[in-house]
Amino acid sequence: MPIDPAKALAAEPRSAEIAWDHKDVQLYHLGLGAGTPATDPAELRYTLESRLHVLPSFATVAGAGMGVVGGLSAPGIDIDLAAVLHGGQSVTLHRPLPTGGRAVSTSRVAAVYDKGKAAILVLRSEAADAEGPLWTSDAQIFVRGEGGWGGDRGPSERLELPGREPDKTVERPIREEQALLYRLSGDWNPLHADPEFAALAGFDRPILHGLCSYGMTLKAVVDTVLGGDVTRVRAYRTRFAGIVFPGETLRIRMWAGDGRVQVAVTAVERDDAPVLADTVVEHS
Repeated sequence: MPIDPAKALAAEPRSAEIAWDHKDVQLYHLGLGAGTPATDPAELRYTLESRLHVLPSFATVAGAGMGVVGGLSAPGIDIDLAAVLHGGQSVTLHRPLPTGGRAVSTSRVAAVYDKGKAAILVLRSEAADAEGPLWTSDAQIFVRGEGGWGGDRGPSERLELPGREPDKTVERPIREEQALLYRLSGDWNPLHADPEFAALAGFDRPILHGLCSYGMTLKAVVDTVLGGDVTRVRAYRTRFAGIVFPGETLRIRMWAGDGRVQVAVTAVERDDAPVLADTVVEHS
């Protein structure tokens, strides 16, 4: 079997030193669409080094880490990358992220679930610097055709949307070149840039990175519900429910209450097709 759950779970964690500075943070924010309007004081917090704060979703690209592809080369895992989908993402913050620093990122396979016709791998990365833990990040990876060994099916709950109108709804346009800019933060998958490669994957043009939609959504929540204060974010999780194309528009609906914001994200131009689901921002 290409996935050996016992071997993958027993493998020693792998560590690497990562580093980033204010330019990496600014590039990441610009890749999410920050800086419009360019002189807006609220946007300058994302783009100007003298006022810079760090959106917590930056943890998914900081130092370019070992990333999802690195995790898929762990012992006990031998799979076709064409069968892999990024199914979900979560980040837990242990303290606000600095605008620059060095840390040790430790990665391991935290769980392997058997969904019958597919497997789900949970790839966990934990980062810490000299002052202690910074973040814990889980990527849920869906691997088609690799289930059926009789293992634990894992959690499958879905969040029901509140039965009332959203407290806030915003729309965020995706620029035509946004995927080309976002990929400079470390995700070089040609699916997001090369029309020929996208066609081989079944798309009529390149799609936006799921983690770009993830970051855009967190920025919208911070700016709209949390008063622009990134330090209030404690944790953020989502399930990637569909794709979105550069040139389209995200509709982001938010329901706030009890220290969390529940979010639903859809593609406006395709009759509100789902993009992110089961999405929650926990905050102080």
